[in-house]
Amino acid sequence: MVNVGLIGAGKMGISHLAILGAHPDVNVVGVCDTSKMVIEAMEKYSPFPCFTDYKKMLSQAKPDAVVVAVPTRFHASMVAELLQLGIHVFVEKPFCLKPEEGVELIRMAKEKKLVNQVGYHNKFVGTFTEVKKLLEAGAIGEIYHFMGQAYGPVVVKAKGDTWRSNPEEGGGCLMDYASHVIDLVNYLVSPVQSVQASMLKSVFSRNVDDAVFAMMQLQNGVSGLLSVNWSDDTFRKMTTSVTINGKKGKIVSDANELKVYFKDAACPAGYSRGWNVKYVTDLTPSVDYYLRGEEYSAQMDHFIKAVEGKVPNLLNSFESAAQTDNAISLIRKAQP
Repeated sequence: MVNVGLIGAGKMGISHLAILGAHPDVNVVGVCDTSKMVIEAMEKYSPFPCFTDYKKMLSQAKPDAVVVAVPTRFHASMVAELLQLGIHVFVEKPFCLKPEEGVELIRMAKEKKLVNQVGYHNKFVGTFTEVKKLLEAGAIGEIYHFMGQAYGPVVVKAKGDTWRSNPEEGGGCLMDYASHVIDLVNYLVSPVQSVQASMLKSVFSRNVDDAVFAMMQLQNGVSGLLSVNWSDDTFRKMTTSVTINGKKGKIVSDANELKVYFKDAACPAGYSRGWNVKYVTDLTPSVDYYLRGEEYSAQMDHFIKAVEGKVPNLLNSFESAAQTDNAISLIRKAQP
């Protein structure tokens, strides 16, 4: 059994806690949040030991691993403290507010041989994992263009400020929504190397961006576009998609449906010339516990298995998340 603690019982924290609580190899030894109201509710309705001071939780509960689901500005200092104590860390995305903050954390995790993972769940979505397999097999030939998109109804009117509307806390569409798309492009095609132009636009928010647009070039020379808008209420929920053009075909995929076009009959088994359509229900392995989507359980299961030494610590490591942080920084700097 892996003894796990949780710091931050907000939206994502509660989701992770539900998954951890149902995991057969996990013993939740502590839940911490600064809100007394939240902790009182947890004490009343959950079996988990509860704390309002994470340092107290660490000293008393002595977890093997900790899930960190607090505002981004706390990530660097909190994760460094956990690593120093020899604790494996799963931290929510984005990794850090500034790329340079992640450098020391990567060094510490390597030096202490600690499992580290950042919460970019798209790598565990069946359609996107199939895209990765197709690209690694060279199925659509040489890639020459991509487009990464995400739209949703997060901020569709002016409203009161929270930490998500504060750039110093890690708020804004670029840090929240666009980071998912950037990380997915980094994973599927190649890490972002440079940004030729970008625009961060406020629609309803006062202090942060609600839409992000950028022209980017990747390390493998492929160029493409990023288009993200969390003020689009024509979408019921966040919708992330990638379009990838190759000399032998084209891939269009979101979290529900994968469409692949092959120019000729020389294509992988299970596909044919022309358009092919596959659905996430056909491409996703089952999980022991379902909440919000298989990918959330799958990513946490991967973290636990990595702590147990059953799988390598490769997916969503601090190093890959730092590449996303770097791309975010490049997008900011490329604004006119």
